[in-house]
Amino acid sequence: MSEPQGTEPPEDSTQRLPVLDKRETENGDGPGGSESSAAPGPPPELEGKGGRESRFWSARRVPAGIVALLLLGLTGLFLYDIVSVRAGRPGMAWRRELADQLAERPLDDTWVLVGAGVAAVLGLWLLILAVTPGLRDVLPMRRLHTDVRAGLHRDAAATALRDRAMEVAGVQSARVRVRRRRAGVRAVSHFRELDDVRTDLDAVLADAVRGLGLSRPPSLSVRVLRPGRKG
Repeated sequence: MSEPQGTEPPEDSTQRLPVLDKRETENGDGPGGSESSAAPGPPPELEGKGGRESRFWSARRVPAGIVALLLLGLTGLFLYDIVSVRAGRPGMAWRRELADQLAERPLDDTWVLVGAGVAAVLGLWLLILAVTPGLRDVLPMRRLHTDVRAGLHRDAAATALRDRAMEVAGVQSARVRVRRRRAGVRAVSHFRELDDVRTDLDAVLADAVRGLGLSRPPSLSVRVLRPGRKG
């Protein structure tokens, strides 16, 4: 006998739940198919050869911490001196001496010029830190997803290129140095013609550089030498 409609099954009873076929869910069929097809999918992928990515910006924690500590110390010192003067006590001797020296010394005095030079160098250093991104060792990679940015360290890129260079027949050793716009490869070949080894290295390393996925692939500079004579 079938149970009357509208009645709830007992709490201890076991019910068989509907099973959705994988193909039906992918095609949007089955229960709620129209709603599932309207659900947002994964973020769109960008073109692998799209625009160039900007460099990563450094947090500058050490310079910012040093400047903050210096400003905090100077501000606290001057605030203490002002409070002492307001309380009827004489000001600090070093501040009175500094004020007298600044009032009496001419502008072409040696110590005045030295102090101005040090202040100018520190200010220029802070300006350079403020307008430059830093993190020169991190190479930006092509963005494949809108919300993800990736970078590759220079040492890791050099290691990958060196491993690929060692796969070329005739290469005894290889040394790779990766910069922002240039990758220098110095290989030592103990057999085969140097021109043949260099041709193979150019092809293999060009493919390796493309495989790194960098936003600005560095240009290659390959040198192949014979091992030096021992003794």
